[in-house]
Amino acid sequence: MESSDVELDLQRSVHAVLRELSAQAPALQKNQGMWRWSLHKKVERDPGKSPALVRILLRELEKAEREDVRHVIIPLLHTLMYVLTKATGISEELYRRTYTFCMRSLTLPAPYCTVALDCAIRLKTEKAVPGTLYQRLIMAEQNLSSELYPYQERVFLFVDPELISPSVCSALLLEIEAAQVQQTPEACMRHVVSHALQAALGEACHTGALQRKLQASPRRTLERYFHAVVTAVEQMASEPSPSREGHLRRLEEIYRSLLGPAVASRGRCSGDPVPDRPPSTPLPSPHIIFRLWTDEEQLWKELVFFLKPQSQLHLSADLDALDLQGFLPDQELARVSMLSTDSGIERDLPPGAHELPAPSSPEMEHNALQRKGGIKKRVWLPDILMPSSWDGPPGLHQRTGRPSGDGELLPGVSRLHTARVLVLGDDRMLGRLARAYHILRKRETQTFCLTPRLSLQLYYIPVLTPEKPTSSRHLELGELAAFLGRADPWYENTINTLCPAIHKLAEMPPSLDTSRTVDPFILDVITYYVRMGTQPIYFQIYTVKIFFSDLSQDPAEDIFLTELKVKIQDSKFPKDCSSPRKRGVAEGPGAELSLCYQKALLSHRTREVTVSLRATGVVLKALPASDTEDHMCLRVSLTEVVKSSNLAGRSFSMVTNTFRTASIRIQSQDQRLLTLLLDKDHRRTFRDVVRFEVAPCPEPCSGAQKSKALWLSSQQQKEMERTKAELKPLLMPINTFSGIVQ
Repeated sequence: MESSDVELDLQRSVHAVLRELSAQAPALQKNQGMWRWSLHKKVERDPGKSPALVRILLRELEKAEREDVRHVIIPLLHTLMYVLTKATGISEELYRRTYTFCMRSLTLPAPYCTVALDCAIRLKTEKAVPGTLYQRLIMAEQNLSSELYPYQERVFLFVDPELISPSVCSALLLEIEAAQVQQTPEACMRHVVSHALQAALGEACHTGALQRKLQASPRRTLERYFHAVVTAVEQMASEPSPSREGHLRRLEEIYRSLLGPAVASRGRCSGDPVPDRPPSTPLPSPHIIFRLWTDEEQLWKELVFFLKPQSQLHLSADLDALDLQGFLPDQELARVSMLSTDSGIERDLPPGAHELPAPSSPEMEHNALQRKGGIKKRVWLPDILMPSSWDGPPGLHQRTGRPSGDGELLPGVSRLHTARVLVLGDDRMLGRLARAYHILRKRETQTFCLTPRLSLQLYYIPVLTPEKPTSSRHLELGELAAFLGRADPWYENTINTLCPAIHKLAEMPPSLDTSRTVDPFILDVITYYVRMGTQPIYFQIYTVKIFFSDLSQDPAEDIFLTELKVKIQDSKFPKDCSSPRKRGVAEGPGAELSLCYQKALLSHRTREVTVSLRATGVVLKALPASDTEDHMCLRVSLTEVVKSSNLAGRSFSMVTNTFRTASIRIQSQDQRLLTLLLDKDHRRTFRDVVRFEVAPCPEPCSGAQKSKALWLSSQQQKEMERTKAELKPLLMPINTFSGIVQ
């Protein structure tokens, strides 16, 4: 195909992707997400098209900048960076233009400047040392250990077998396993060596001969060249002013040593026929661990096993005795007194104790590094309650190789691990994820073993039941997915459109022909999401305290993320617990409820409202109904019973009232009992409720802060109580491509 025809074909594909972003016609919305996937597949099958695609994407970005069409900037940037990560043979001029555009975009408001900064940091290293992004991505995702780049990433895919059909689970598992059969450590090392040499040498690299030589090399030889390439790339990338010429010289030496001086010097002029397309170096999908969600502590256990393999763990039955790399749990950080036998009198010293050893003696060096017995000073960790201490910013270390923002929470302890937790399902699955996240955070306040070493990133792909998209049940269970789609158009285009494809995959019969190469569309989209979705949207978790009609039953506490629904039961209080009924009061439908809440005002002032009314039901939603509403407060909708009198007698009508609040307390005033349903999940139903209280869930408080109050003065204790009253709420992040686009 001529170069002009290639550019024209790529241009049409890029324009189709841009049309999808503003598509209103059902015909264009039907196959949303396929154009982006097919565009990347064209470049993957023919790497020689990469420079042309980079030029086209740059032109579209510069055009969007001139015309102030901002909604396409982030999708184009992500598409461009994904191509640059895999591409070879990109000129310095294209790198320079892309970097300059990212720097200009820093003047735009968030999230455009945030995404542009992330891209600029990656481009700066890639421009000086081509192939760095590809190498670091493969090493982290495939657990290829190296002292120069010790970072590791792991993708955990959780599905709830009670919410996802067995056919969908089996289809996803088969697709993941089929793709990972070919991703052996040897194959990944060959990809890293081949891509690094191609990126550095360009057309001087004989790609066919290089890949044949790597394929025929034994593992020991392959590991030697792999570590040589990694050392050359990482040492050059870590320099303050990396030299592209010096990097080229080092990789040329490795190239000549691998192929031999004769073959390496011939390059493209060898006797082998020049192929129509140079052999491509694939970018393997990350190592994905597929798990069925059966236990609330399953997330904690998987993260512990990721940090320290199961063969190295010495765990008690409930994992409370875990000690990672010698780090003691929080209970053992308490102040410890040491008994001293020193009387302070010189004559009581043992013989020779007053004589100092020689300055250069080993004893003097040992004493200089050893702390004498005394009182161990307790180190306070004030940042462990902050959401950023667990999640950090959208960590750039998976792209640049250096943690930025999260850094070290403890001296000498680095975050070398990134866990990407992806859940499939509807709002009910997200409710379970919120509970597991809350348990995880509470447990960390007691042990504090994961937070300083692990960056946790959460992802969500909606998979709803195969009903009509317009059905009320279908829309009800996909409210959070709809909110993410409104907040991030690229998420709507790429992820929210994946549900029909997943069900279609489940309906297809499994292929028994393993020799036929099949492009795994679902796995490719998942891979693209976990790699490029680095901008989180934070959701408020709410806690609910529930009081029952049976006074012998202790109050229950739970949390919810999306919705709490209140229904009126037909049953009533027992007679001995019921209040006397007023004479002459006609009992209508519903129940008499007392509401006390703090009204959400634009001025953020607190205004408490108390009201009594009769209602047939109440719904508390944590997600806004429109883009203009604040998603950090509750939207309460109650169906009020309005009594009216006319000639025919008394009648009752229903009126729906809606208001916003930060916290609320509801109590049944008559004999009616309440039923609570959390996050639309029938497994989380509470019956025979007389009163409940809802408030933002605070960050779990550590035992360290509780015990610290014992040693403070009265003034300091008052200050600590005031700080405790102002605890930051617990927010759960879900990663998207851009965050909230205003």
